[in-house]
Amino acid sequence: MDRRTFIKGAALSSASIGLVSLVNAAELYFPSKVDKTLFEGINRVKDPAKKTHLEETHAPFIVAPRSVKADEPFSVEVSVGESLHIMTPSHWIEYIQLSIGNEPAGRIDFQPRGYMQPKVKFNVVLSKEAAPDGKVTLVTTQHCNLHGTWESTFDVKVT
Repeated sequence: MDRRTFIKGAALSSASIGLVSLVNAAELYFPSKVDKTLFEGINRVKDPAKKTHLEETHAPFIVAPRSVKADEPFSVEVSVGESLHIMTPSHWIEYIQLSIGNEPAGRIDFQPRGYMQPKVKFNVVLSKEAAPDGKVTLVTTQHCNLHGTWESTFDVKVT
C-alpha cells in the first residue's frame, strides 16, 4: 500500500468515526424524539375541557384580573403550563412573551441550563386608548426547544 492510499483511508475512517460519535452524543444529550409537526405553526389548546398532557405542560397559563381600571397598574402572571414545565439542559423553554393584542409588551428569555422555572410576572398599565371597545386581549407566547411555539389568550375588561 502506498502512502497516499493509506492517508486517504485513515482520513475517511477518522471522519466516519467522528460522525458516528457525534450522532451518538447528540442522542445521549437530547434523548427525547422531536415531533416535527409541532414546529409547523403556533400550537394552542384544542379542547380546554380535555387537555392532553402536552397541552397541560406547554400552553401558557395566564393569571390576571378579568377587569381593570384604565391607567392603574395590575399584574399578569404567566407560567408555562398548568403543571409547570420542566427545565433541563435537553428540554427547556426559550422565552415567554406577552402582547396586548398585536402590540408586544414584554419578553423574558431563559437559558437552557435548567436553573429557572418558566414562570414570570409582568406589571401592566392599560389606557382607555388601548381598549377602544372596552376590552383588550392579552396574548402570551412561549417556545419550547422540543415542542415548538405555544400561545394562549386572556380577555381583560378596561373601565
